[in-house]
Amino acid sequence: MAIPDWPASERPRERLIRQGAASLSDAELLAVFLRTGIPGKDAVALARDALNRFGSLHALLAASLTEFCVVPGLGAAKYAQLQATMELARRAIAEQLAERHVLGSPQAVREFLSLRMRGKPYESFHVLFLDVKNRLIEARELFRGTLTHTSVYPREVVREALAYNAAGLMLVHNHPSGTPEPSESDLLLTRALVQALALVDIRILDHFVVAGHQVHSFAEHGQI
Repeated sequence: MAIPDWPASERPRERLIRQGAASLSDAELLAVFLRTGIPGKDAVALARDALNRFGSLHALLAASLTEFCVVPGLGAAKYAQLQATMELARRAIAEQLAERHVLGSPQAVREFLSLRMRGKPYESFHVLFLDVKNRLIEARELFRGTLTHTSVYPREVVREALAYNAAGLMLVHNHPSGTPEPSESDLLLTRALVQALALVDIRILDHFVVAGHQVHSFAEHGQI
């Protein structure tokens, strides 16, 4: 039975409007995005197939164009729409962080970092540059590495911080392995950066490790 033939109370789009997006399952939310199915499968069934194929919503959102298009009913147009939707979410959260005290918006910071770092198959080191009121000036990827290693140079971090006239920083890197706990080298690097930036009167407020939907805060664990 096609979705338009379902009872109105069960259709994902109508339920979303009436009850809010949080009331829908992953498959139903994806079905609203897809809008249509394929012959023999409505949008919800197609969404379930896609989620099953990738194993999780996170893996689907992190898929490359080639991986995404392997699923019948998904193609380059849907991939482009999905990437545009995710980028809009990133920019909307970044606007919030530019207007608000970052330390007063921990959930927004986590959402922003998760969206920004999600799905990268390599280690990536980002810096959030903050003004004197701890509002976001800019977020930049400064270093990129391999699956297990990234070389970070404190001198470059200091140079970029001075260029943005930043008063504070938040450091972020990802663990493609999926484990958010920091390594000993992560801890040593953080200490080195804290010391280097202290020489130019710039504070590091936190260092985050992102692994999928998990975000580890050094500050919350007394590691900075």
